[in-house]
Parts: sequence; C-alpha cells; structure tokens
Amino acid sequence: MAGRNSVVEALRAKVPATALYVASRIDTDDRVRESLKIATAKGLPVLETTRGDLDRMTDGAVHQGLVLQVPPYEHATLDDLLTAAADAGADPLVLALDGITDPRNLGAVVRSAAAFGGHGVLVPERRSAGMTASAWKSSAGAAARVPVARETNLTRALEAAKRAGCAVVGLDAEGDAELGSPELARLAEGPVVLVVGSEDKGLSRLVRETCDLVVSIPMAASVESLNAGVAAGVALYEIDRARRTARAKPGAGRA
Repeated sequence: MAGRNSVVEALRAKVPATALYVASRIDTDDRVRESLKIATAKGLPVLETTRGDLDRMTDGAVHQGLVLQVPPYEHATLDDLLTAAADAGADPLVLALDGITDPRNLGAVVRSAAAFGGHGVLVPERRSAGMTASAWKSSAGAAARVPVARETNLTRALEAAKRAGCAVVGLDAEGDAELGSPELARLAEGPVVLVVGSEDKGLSRLVRETCDLVVSIPMAASVESLNAGVAAGVALYEIDRARRTARAKPGAGRA
C-alpha cells in the first residue's frame, strides 16, 4: 500500500500491517507525522529505506516516500462461519453478497453485520469486492471482528448452507414479501443466510432460484433503491428485531 493518503487512512482504519517503510530524508507533513505516530503506538516496525528500494517494493507506483506492508487478507470459509455460530450457541446469521463490486459497500455490510449480530460475510471469488483498504475503512474497524468468507461459487455455497439447516433469504426490489412479513419472521427465528444483490442488477437468476424467500424493503414511491450497504443494514436490523421478539415471547426457550 503506497502513498501518504492511502497509508494514513489504512492505519486509521486498523488495517492489519506488518511494517511501515519511510524514505530517508522524507519531507514530513501531517500525514507522515500521523502515520508514524499510529505505527509507533501499535508497535509496528518503522523502517527507514531509500526511495529506490521503495520504487522496487511498489513496482514503480507513486509512494511519496511512505509504504505500508500489508499481508494478503486471510478469508474464512462458510463452514468457519457456521461453526463459529454453533460454538457460540447461536443460530447462524450470515450475509452473502451477490455482485457487490464496490469495496466500500463490503465494508459497510461488515459494519452492519457487527452491529446486528451477524457471524460473518460471504463473497464469491469472482465479480466481488475484496477486503481492500477502502473496505477496511468503511467497516470502521468492524472487519477486525467480523470474518469475511470466500467461496468459489455462491450458488453452491448457498445450497451447502441450506443442507446445513439455514434458510436462504434474498433481498431484492422485486421480492415475494416485504421486510416485517410473517414469512420472514418465521425464518428469522432459525439459522439464516441473507443474500444482498447489487443495486443495479439485484439478485442473479441462479441465486434467486436458490432462495427460500425473497423480500423487499418497503420505501416511499419517490425512492427507487438503496445502495447495498444501507439495504443490508435495514434488513439485518429487521431480522435481529424478529429474533429478539421471538425470544421475548412467553415460554420461549423453555423445554
């Protein structure tokens, strides 16, 4: 990760890093000073090197004398997410993203998952946003607590989730029911995978066909759609509310 803006924003967002490289005799500014302060506070190695070394390290990218070494993100698997929920004694709540390519939306979804009891986010290997510095920044640190899993094929992963006992609920403007419906409330009481499609195309055909239920968010007629991050947050809140309501019913949880 190279460049003063990119480095300081990554450090603010708590992106995992292994070292901060600083060019010898660098002209300091507020971004450099803040980067050094955060790195030092985190105990991150701060290494002084030549601009030539930084050029080679970044393959000639514009680094402005500042480079943050970040290891590849270690993705979980769907099984990891389901196992973590079981170990916690909870019904799994997983978000799956279908065609979401903006890393800021991925980060926002991770943040919403952390806020409403999600056990992780599932993305396919292709045509999907990854855990970039932008995604980490949008997650506001939640990416350090909520794992992101990656599977080769999203439809097959959803089918595996169904075999494991999860209901698969799609979120799409052309839903069969609305958030708050009795159908969703019933499914929300058990293990759920919530699938969010892209803002422009919605759910892909195969993913939609795999869903047990497709729900829409009721909105004012003047509003055409919400971006994926906002839509996921609204739907997660509703599922969490339905779960809390079910637990509060007399006799809930009793043998």
